[in-house]
Parts: sequence; C-alpha cells; structure tokens
Amino acid sequence: MYVKHNSGAEKYSSLAIGLHWMTLLLLVAVYATMELRGIFPKGSDGRNGMMMWHYMLGLTVLAVATLRLVVRFSSATPPIQPPPPRWQMLFAGAMHVALYALMIGMPILGWLTLSAAGKPIPFFGAHLPALLSQDKELASQIKDVHETCAAIGYYLIGLHAVAGLFHHYFVRDTTLRRMLPFKS
Repeated sequence: MYVKHNSGAEKYSSLAIGLHWMTLLLLVAVYATMELRGIFPKGSDGRNGMMMWHYMLGLTVLAVATLRLVVRFSSATPPIQPPPPRWQMLFAGAMHVALYALMIGMPILGWLTLSAAGKPIPFFGAHLPALLSQDKELASQIKDVHETCAAIGYYLIGLHAVAGLFHHYFVRDTTLRRMLPFKS
C-alpha cells in the first residue's frame, strides 16, 4: 500500500488515530451484535434489534473505512524507529490491504445479502436502496461468503493486534506508539 513518509512526525495525525480507534470500537460492536444475538430466540424483538444494529454498525464501518483511506492517502505516515526489515514492511502492507478489504468488503457483502434477500437495509432511520434484485438463492450464497470472511476477520484483527503488541514489548520500536492516542 502506498505510504508517504514524513521524517518529522513521530505519530499519525489526530484524525488518523481517532479513526483507527473508532474503527476498533465499531468492529467490536459489529462482531458483538452477531455473537450476542444468539441469546435471544429467533424472531424476538431482541434478536431483530441485534441484527438491525449489526447492519447499521457494519455500514458505519464502511463509511469510516472509506474516510480512513482518504486520510491515509492524503497524510504522511510517520516512520517506524528503528526501521524494521523490508520483509516485515511488506507483510505489514499486505495485512493493511487485507484489513481494508475486510472493512470495505464485509459491509458491501452484507448490503448485497440484504438486497438479494429482499430485506430493508436500515441505516439510522433511513433505508438504503437495494443493490440487487431479490434472489433468495443468491442471498444465501453471499451470506455464506460474508460469514466465512467474518471468521477470517477474527484472525486478521487478532494478528494485527498481536503484531502491534509484539513490536511494542519485544522489538521495542515505535510501531504501536505511532497510533496511540496519548503520549507514551
């Protein structure tokens, strides 16, 4: 992924940092709504509420991830000190591409699933337009892809967090500190 380096900055911009941590909170909420829906019986108001929040928060992830991409490509990236080996930078770039694909692709897959299922696409009081005409079989296939990608997302997010902590506590470079919202 293209990265402009700014040798003068030690941290990401406040906007980039805020969007990063907001995304984490949104992803936790998106995953939690789907995991916790099971405590409610099928067809109950509680379960339907969890699903509605899942849809709306997922679409919010799409909006925030899009804004994050704009900020990422228009802002400088502070260099990691000391600089990591090239293979680590390549792996980190691939991980970021995968995470952005998750943050953008998953909400779109969800939107497509609801569209093909003929269900409304709620977004905080508004209803978004369907992206596909109704096709229950297609909805089921897209939902399967969405759920598989969601499972992969646990590993991507976990690996991203572990890598940040590894760099902070074992390598002792500035990888994590560049994204912390407070002085470290």
